[in-house]
Amino acid sequence: MKISVVVPAFNEEKLLAASLAEIKTAAAAFAARGWDFELVVCDNNSTDRTGDIARAAGAKVVFEPFNQIGRARNCGAAAATGDWLIFVDADSHPSRGLFADVAEAIASGKFLAGGATIELDEKMFAANLVTQGWNWTSRIKKWLAGSFIFIEAAAFRELGGFNPEIFAAEELELSQRLKKLATARAKKITVLHRHPLKTSARKMKLYSNGEMGRFLLRSIFNHRRTVRSREAAYLWYDGRR
Repeated sequence: MKISVVVPAFNEEKLLAASLAEIKTAAAAFAARGWDFELVVCDNNSTDRTGDIARAAGAKVVFEPFNQIGRARNCGAAAATGDWLIFVDADSHPSRGLFADVAEAIASGKFLAGGATIELDEKMFAANLVTQGWNWTSRIKKWLAGSFIFIEAAAFRELGGFNPEIFAAEELELSQRLKKLATARAKKITVLHRHPLKTSARKMKLYSNGEMGRFLLRSIFNHRRTVRSREAAYLWYDGRR
């Protein structure tokens, strides 16, 4: 068995080194089973030292010139050689316990894909309430958070990967297609919760309440345009880091 961890990264020089170090430490859970592991970073047209930092960490680095997270993940997956893919965002820190739970799910043979609940790396009352709401919804509806998705590589390729036309909420669209394929194959989708993924709360600091509110309203009342426009999905693409 070989596991490929794919990290999409756009101007992530501030956080990437720590995230890759955590991923490599957590991967001991795969080594304990005698499984192989590789780390793939997609430099998504960064203008900083993202690529250099990834190479220094021993990652296989590929380049995607079109700035879009779905395409970055697809580019990384295309270079991956593992039987299973794990997508981890560049500002997130999976633990060995989480990777051990992933390995257990894979070894069971019951699952086609899965995700994990998330936990912010800082205590922020409103943000933590939203996160708790997301975790509950994710577990009930089997919606996979984009910051952490594991999936059988063959299934990912059969589905054609992430939709390259979507700039935000691409993980929800993929989740819907995954659930249909899992049903057809008599498999399941799971959301792991014993060891939540720790992820950065930086957006809460980088964007004002007004900016966050406007984005939320646009997402509700003009969802199609918001997810299909890089400008409308500015929380991910305006370069603030």
